[in-house]
Amino acid sequence: MLYYKNLNLQITLIKLNAMKCAFIAMIVYFCGSVAISAENKTILAFGDSLTAGYGLPTEDSFTVQLESKLNSRGLPATVINAGVSGDTTSGGFSRLEWVLSSYTDIDLVILTLGGNDALRGIDPKVTRNNMDKMTKILTSRNIPTLIGGMMAPPNLGQIYGKDFNSIYTDIADKYEVPLYPFFLDGVAGILEFNQADTIHPNKKGVDIITERLASVIINLVGRN
Repeated sequence: MLYYKNLNLQITLIKLNAMKCAFIAMIVYFCGSVAISAENKTILAFGDSLTAGYGLPTEDSFTVQLESKLNSRGLPATVINAGVSGDTTSGGFSRLEWVLSSYTDIDLVILTLGGNDALRGIDPKVTRNNMDKMTKILTSRNIPTLIGGMMAPPNLGQIYGKDFNSIYTDIADKYEVPLYPFFLDGVAGILEFNQADTIHPNKKGVDIITERLASVIINLVGRN
């Protein structure tokens, strides 16, 4: 449901040797582990087909791969799949309150919506308004939020693209929340990393996305 061609933004997001060094490395490892929270983190992935895992076996989906990467890096985490395929920002706004009421002690919400708005040519003003309202709800409840930005397909023109693409930076700045500029960075438009529809990431594509996001998330919620 999302089609992004020739888009590849760059996001910049890090040993010792011999017996004595090996011992030191062990100490460094364990000390580093202490810095990462031992408390299990609850992360809510709120979005559309990209977070829902459209076209993929459950084990290859975004939330499962992200949870696995966080745990393997020493951050105990449960990543909840709150993605609905085909959802727009309007649909997301209409269900956000209900979803939030279903969980307690959410440590982070990954808010990634808007791709379907662009695909359908919805007025960017509508998308902006919905993203603003959702972010306001989350921040008013003091729920840490990471916005996953989207980009308009080039075929919609420069004016639409400018109006749409600026939404995520503007909202992140307004509410002082972190922004991951482009959720599909490194994957969009690359056939090898997408399913046959050339729209949705395949297992390899999701692996790239979650690898990059894991580092960002650990820096946001993994430290005491």
